[in-house]
Amino acid sequence: MHIPDSMLHGQICPVTAAVSIIGLAAAAYFAFRSEKKPAVLKFAAVSALIFAGQMMNFSVTNGTSGHLLGGMLASALLGTPFGVLAISIIVTIQSLLFSDGGVAALGANILNMALIGAGVTGVLFDYISKKTSGKILGYINIVTLSWISIMFASFACSVELAISGAIDLYKVVPAMLGIHALIGIGEAIITLVLYFVFSLEHIADSPRWNIGLPIVLSALTALLFSPFASSFPDGLEWVAEKYKFIDQAAPAFVSPLTDYSVANLNNSFISTGLAGLIGVVVTFFAGCSIGAAMRLSFK
Repeated sequence: MHIPDSMLHGQICPVTAAVSIIGLAAAAYFAFRSEKKPAVLKFAAVSALIFAGQMMNFSVTNGTSGHLLGGMLASALLGTPFGVLAISIIVTIQSLLFSDGGVAALGANILNMALIGAGVTGVLFDYISKKTSGKILGYINIVTLSWISIMFASFACSVELAISGAIDLYKVVPAMLGIHALIGIGEAIITLVLYFVFSLEHIADSPRWNIGLPIVLSALTALLFSPFASSFPDGLEWVAEKYKFIDQAAPAFVSPLTDYSVANLNNSFISTGLAGLIGVVVTFFAGCSIGAAMRLSFK
């Protein structure tokens, strides 16, 4: 769902950038004021894990793929404001380092995936959790809101594409929501599994596990498993190809690891795995830097 620059035109980029800046400032404010702050290393480790998870495209239908957004997962594990900041870090690194989502469209992508995908559904999760009790209901909330996060984000993306003039709203909304309803099922399953694992008492209460486990999983996923990810176009690319508003023009900003590959490495398996591992490391240290700036504890 990473929108490239070629799909957005007019004032939608600066407007969404302004909204995202305000939203991130609000997330930072609430992060500072939060009584439940994750440890720096946990914040960084979960961010790295979600980055790696987003590399794992899974086949859906009609030659389409989807991948983890991770907004609900980030907010559930870290707290809503920290979930927003984590997804924002990931989306920014993907744009600047891998050309996954345009630089001019970065504001729109942060709005869709971080502020809506993690923020709105995180707030709903917090509200519902206060009104209900029990692990089973908690898992139901996670599954439902994970799916909803994909639908909300894809709807916002559809509106932005329509406003920019790329495609009519009445065409793009049913197409985007239709394919992302299926992708959302994958999102819900992955989120539930990871949330369940990291909620286990001996993992949740042990820094060795709740920090070390996501670090190990993210490194293994990026280095060994990401080369086997589906090569089918994701939901947005599939809709763009179907309605012929995809633009193959070269981006104005060329990232050093474009398309998650290392230049001059002819082996695609090694190239993708190494690029993914670099992304995990960069995301982890970016998370540590932001976490330290948020005055999070290293304990």
